[in-house]
Amino acid sequence: MFADTRPTAAVSSRAVIRFVVAGAVASLAGLLHAQEALPTVGEPPPMYVAEPFAGPGLAGMPGSVVPEMLPDWPRWFAGASGLVMTRTLSSGAATMEPLDGRQLFTSDASATWSGGVDLHVGRWFGPRQHHAVELIYWGLYNVGSSASLTADPPAIMAIPQAPGVTVSGTSAGAWLQDASGQWISRSDVVNDIEINWIYSLWERPEFLPRDRSVSLMWLAGFRFFQVGDTLTLATASSLPDLDSLQLGVATNNNIYGAQVGAKFDWMFMPRVRLAIVPKFMIGGNAITNTTSLGDQSGADAVFAGGDPVNVHSTLGVFSWLGSVDTGVAWDITDRWSLSIGYRVVGVGNIAQADGQWPSVIDSPGSLEGIDAGSSTIVHGGFAGFESRY
Repeated sequence: MFADTRPTAAVSSRAVIRFVVAGAVASLAGLLHAQEALPTVGEPPPMYVAEPFAGPGLAGMPGSVVPEMLPDWPRWFAGASGLVMTRTLSSGAATMEPLDGRQLFTSDASATWSGGVDLHVGRWFGPRQHHAVELIYWGLYNVGSSASLTADPPAIMAIPQAPGVTVSGTSAGAWLQDASGQWISRSDVVNDIEINWIYSLWERPEFLPRDRSVSLMWLAGFRFFQVGDTLTLATASSLPDLDSLQLGVATNNNIYGAQVGAKFDWMFMPRVRLAIVPKFMIGGNAITNTTSLGDQSGADAVFAGGDPVNVHSTLGVFSWLGSVDTGVAWDITDRWSLSIGYRVVGVGNIAQADGQWPSVIDSPGSLEGIDAGSSTIVHGGFAGFESRY
């Protein structure tokens, strides 16, 4: 009744499996063939980013936006000023015994106002010009005056007296006792040399930006400072055939050492600055003193032993110095400035000729040695210009 269908079903299953396998193989072969047909792709090009500062600006930024510009200010500077200054003196020493209420002192030859010069030159270094080296010289010359006193009849007893001392065979007492007159004169000198390194915290004072009105700089360096006194006393004898006898005392202080300081500028008006420069140093002081006696013709006086009355002494001590310059500077242009101000310099533990004045001259030992420990203040005005190039 029913037909046997098992062989037929088996045949159909095997046919379906063969068909599926054949289709899969064909599909795999087609895929492999398609891949072989694709074009070959090369290596990707290397990525490149330009150096940001190699050109005028960063890539993709407007041409007007560039890295911060470095200052293009003149690096060299030099200037000159004229000085009118004086100095304080010690109380002075008597050059004669009192006579009718009158007496002459070394301080009567006062230190009047004298002229001098101030010169400086320097250069700024570094891309932002924060560092500079400067060389300074200033000096005063022939600081002093003279004073005199006469007696009629001759009765001046000079200080010092010189027992046993002769001049060309004549006793020094012929001039120093019962003299007819005395003249005391002073000629002092001040010299200053400095080499300083300067560090500016911000912009240079001549080129302050609109949003800044002050400038501060530090300085450190080497300083040499000289204070020299020369006192000359001429005593006229009552004898008409004798020239005057001259006593000279020359004292010199040579102070040298390291110093520190600062420079403060305040631009209180457009292109007008208040400038303050304080400095301080402690240094060695090589002091010399020379005392000599002779007549006006140039003949030296001699001691009883035959040695000339010309004694040179030296002494080494530590001295200190402090100075302040206060002035107003007008920056006419970026390259020229005018300035005017006042300078005060205080010097301590020095020797002055007034303090070396002898009380008696009778042997070389009476003129040897130096008395230090005094002080002086050198002060006065200055006015000048500076050029930058």
